[in-house]
Amino acid sequence: MKGEILLSVDEAREIILNKIDRLSSEEVPILESLGRVLDENVYAEIDLPPFDSSTMDGYAVRSEDTMGAWPAGPIELKALEGIAATCRPEGEIGEGETIRIMAGAPLPEGADAVIMVEYTERIDDRVLIYSPARPGENIRYAGEDVKRGEIALARGKRIALGDIGILAALGKAKVEVVRKPTVAVIAAGDELIDIDMPLSAGKIRNSHSYEIAAQVIDCGCVPLILGVASGGQEALAAKIEEASSADIIIIITSDVSVSDCDLIRVVLNQIGEIIFWQAVMEPGRPLAFGIVDRKPVISLPGAASSIISFEQFARPALLKMSGRTDISRISIEAVFEGKS
Repeated sequence: MKGEILLSVDEAREIILNKIDRLSSEEVPILESLGRVLDENVYAEIDLPPFDSSTMDGYAVRSEDTMGAWPAGPIELKALEGIAATCRPEGEIGEGETIRIMAGAPLPEGADAVIMVEYTERIDDRVLIYSPARPGENIRYAGEDVKRGEIALARGKRIALGDIGILAALGKAKVEVVRKPTVAVIAAGDELIDIDMPLSAGKIRNSHSYEIAAQVIDCGCVPLILGVASGGQEALAAKIEEASSADIIIIITSDVSVSDCDLIRVVLNQIGEIIFWQAVMEPGRPLAFGIVDRKPVISLPGAASSIISFEQFARPALLKMSGRTDISRISIEAVFEGKS
């Protein structure tokens, strides 16, 4: 046990992370995959988008037919039947012809550009073009986002909002993701009572379990509040054994003493292994970490320091278990140049 040597915050965190493994995967509906880590390569079985289409409402044209058009000298084209976004065009555009097209509609054969409607004027079956079009202007080409056969989303990617749309467009109703860790939260202390219990002399409600549970949810994990372990070693051991048999990781919120007869240390040594129990951190020095039934146990000191300790030690561990690689908060260095 490395409890007699005070560990730095970085050393303690490294020891914890070295004992943490990424969880296995599970298949979930795509809406349940948001924010989770993909555990398969998703290949595109079709091009995305699947066909050349217009990005604007306007007129599909051959760009060469619009060369030289300007406000004082528009070019006149013959208007063919228009194309709605839900229709597929029939035939093709010939020299000197144009077709009204809606945003998202397939590009007709022969057209290589779309003129925005703002730069046109319709007069019966003729269209005046007031601006030249470049080849490819206002066109979204088939496979522009993802080509058929390519990896659309790679294993290890954290699924974002836009990825849900890609999965749906590819017809992927379910996807393999890393499982969410279930985190058992136990409060240890004879002075603690459940939050729905009436207060009596010397008692306080178990608020810290709920603060920790909220942090667990913020990590994308599932909290399991097991209540208060009061009454000494047997009660705490029973709670830990109950949690370790059913959950991935256990977080104990308590006021961990630095004395040799500390309850947490005694119980962890009895039913498992304690790896270390102190870190150079104020507040939060009496941090403890151990293993019970091959499950990691992080014991956080009580009061507000439990929230800080969770951020430093539990959060990175939970994110690693979830398959995340971005386990640290973003840090920015700044120089204060104002008056103190």
